[in-house]
Amino acid sequence: MRRIFGDELVRHALSRIGLYVFAGVVLVFFALPLLWLVLTPFSRTPAYQITAPSFTLHNFRVLLDNPFALRSIGNSLVLAGGTAVLAVVFAGTAAYALSRVRLPGRDALLYAILLLSSIVTGTAAMVPIFLMLFQLNMIDNRLALILVLTGGLLPSAMFILKDFMDSVPKSYEESARVFGASPLQILRHVVAPVVRPGLATIAVWAIVQVWGNFLLPYILLHDQTKQPAAVIMYTFYDEGGTPNFALISTFSLLYSVPVVVAYLIVNRRYGFRFQGGIKG
Repeated sequence: MRRIFGDELVRHALSRIGLYVFAGVVLVFFALPLLWLVLTPFSRTPAYQITAPSFTLHNFRVLLDNPFALRSIGNSLVLAGGTAVLAVVFAGTAAYALSRVRLPGRDALLYAILLLSSIVTGTAAMVPIFLMLFQLNMIDNRLALILVLTGGLLPSAMFILKDFMDSVPKSYEESARVFGASPLQILRHVVAPVVRPGLATIAVWAIVQVWGNFLLPYILLHDQTKQPAAVIMYTFYDEGGTPNFALISTFSLLYSVPVVVAYLIVNRRYGFRFQGGIKG
């Protein structure tokens, strides 16, 4: 009996050790790109390898000398911020309508829109989108690009927000109507505060989707002064495909900061506490 118990104990210990080793390997695998991102911008000889940097700010000076680098990050902020605002407003109002208005085939319509948006993506619809904007003389127009990006995100955003809207008790709205609140006031002062974690989730999700989008800005924006960071980073390679590590490493570090900050703000404000409150 003691021998059997000892064998079980050894097997349990070995399994735990194997689990810890596997977790450590996975952690190192995912940590290496982050280490490269943090250390390489301060290295005097930036390269593919991760080395202890001989601290220097020369790479940042090289980045500042580039006429499009910092401007492109500002362009990305405009595109991502504008798309996030429109996605939250349009998806929020549409999700509220779908949640409260009883229409025949409402749920089937919502699932059909979501399915079609997954099949006919922005890449697949790029030719008709380009032709439409060309005929409207809206090529090289950031507002047009924001509208296109927003349209691509709306089906999924509506689908996500509808669940939040369904969770709002209708008694809140009925109480507001008794005191003479209009539908817009109910949506703004009653429903929106309750579902604001969902709105914040959609906003961050929209920012992340736009922040890394390359194809649509690359095709619809020809002026380099209007192009976002994801497109400008492509110019940090020479004609032979050799990367300029001084620019790429430093720019990648700055490029990742806004998304991380947005995530930290929302996570600090809401975390995993999906709850809201009603403004008086």
